[in-house]
Amino acid sequence: MSLLVTRGLVKHFGDTHAVDRVDFTVREREVLALIGSNGAGKTTLVNLISGLLRPDGGRIVFQDRDVTHLSVHGRIEAGIARSFQLVNLFDRLSMLDNVALAIFSRQGKTRKLMALADADRAVWEEAIEILRLFGLEAKARVPAAGLSQGERKLLDVAVAYALRPKLLFLDEPTSGVSTREKAPIMDTITSVVRREGISAAIIEHDMDVVFNYSDRIVAMHQGAILADGTPAEIRVNEAVAINLLGTTHA
Repeated sequence: MSLLVTRGLVKHFGDTHAVDRVDFTVREREVLALIGSNGAGKTTLVNLISGLLRPDGGRIVFQDRDVTHLSVHGRIEAGIARSFQLVNLFDRLSMLDNVALAIFSRQGKTRKLMALADADRAVWEEAIEILRLFGLEAKARVPAAGLSQGERKLLDVAVAYALRPKLLFLDEPTSGVSTREKAPIMDTITSVVRREGISAAIIEHDMDVVFNYSDRIVAMHQGAILADGTPAEIRVNEAVAINLLGTTHA
């Protein structure tokens, strides 16, 4: 069953058709990989769905509700959240505080963080549990600035997860980390989203990550959908091989 559907989604930047009449679907409880070369339109598409950009045309429907014109906060409330390729954390705050802030934001609380500590013990308990899910509990009190790149990536996803989304967009969760860190990061992320029944759509350039962790792959090229299928189907797709992988099938 479809969780999110776009119909004829369009975004132009001058003469550049960054997203060109895109029909895109995310199903319930799936891990989807969104691939394409630089400039293919992947990030623009996610920015449109998450509300950071306004479309020039088309519709975005989430859980049978038209969310095309909702604000970023409105989409978060509806159940759409995202992490960022360039990790967006409060470096001077601890891991625990970063996650707690996301929880406070989800609950619509705007008072100062520390003023809420005693009155909202449940928030801190939830924040610790989220860190535990992502294997980060041991460093709960460590400032985000003191974390490794892999830990920062996981914390960024944990902060997005703290918003309790039904659909979580992840922008290159393994970029900038060592090869040996990639599998543990993806093992952790996919374990959490599958256990919690969340749909995840991952923008990713590492094809090993794409083929090993996704249920379905959507390939974009020049602002349009080039291919949509299972990893096995995408592996043998001639258009993907030529335009994205730089190879041809014998």
